[in-house]
Amino acid sequence: MIALLRGTLVEKHPNQAILEVGGVGYDVTIPVSTFSQLPETGAETKLRVYTHVREDVIALYGFLTADEKNLFEKLIGVSGIGPGLAVKVLSGMAAADLLAAIRRNEIEKLVRIPGVGKKTAERMVLELRDKLPAPAGEEAAAAPALSRLDEDVLSALTNLGCTRPAAEAAVRKARAGGAPDEFESLFRKALELVR
Repeated sequence: MIALLRGTLVEKHPNQAILEVGGVGYDVTIPVSTFSQLPETGAETKLRVYTHVREDVIALYGFLTADEKNLFEKLIGVSGIGPGLAVKVLSGMAAADLLAAIRRNEIEKLVRIPGVGKKTAERMVLELRDKLPAPAGEEAAAAPALSRLDEDVLSALTNLGCTRPAAEAAVRKARAGGAPDEFESLFRKALELVR
């Protein structure tokens, strides 16, 4: 599995970059946001890569930032969105605007992206709203930071199928109710409080 490529940028186009690494040229599909930040051809470049394997093709999708790659991986997890459409979504809207539109249920903004219809936009909101981080400056100031233990309990609750907001509320209630500062006790108390 290829996760990162570092080499010489041979060619760049709005949806494609060719990177030479150790004498091998890799054809990498990229969103417009990555293209606009790439250096001139001939410069050394590093791309974070998602390797997509199907029966008939191995395709590489590249991103300059880990955040873009993570968002891409979340998008392809939505039913009906493949890697090609995920790249179009990332090309059609800045990552921060996309996060805000999904978290605020702004379907009308999402359908402006080429290739995204109303049903796809609704699925994006439904499946990703609780999985995406808040855009910078939103909600982060509203709630105090969670400890490492709280984050571990949150992770366990979300793995059991709880939504992140419900899990956070349960952990905060368990803390307010005097739950001990150990994983198992806090987890069990929070699990009782999850709605």
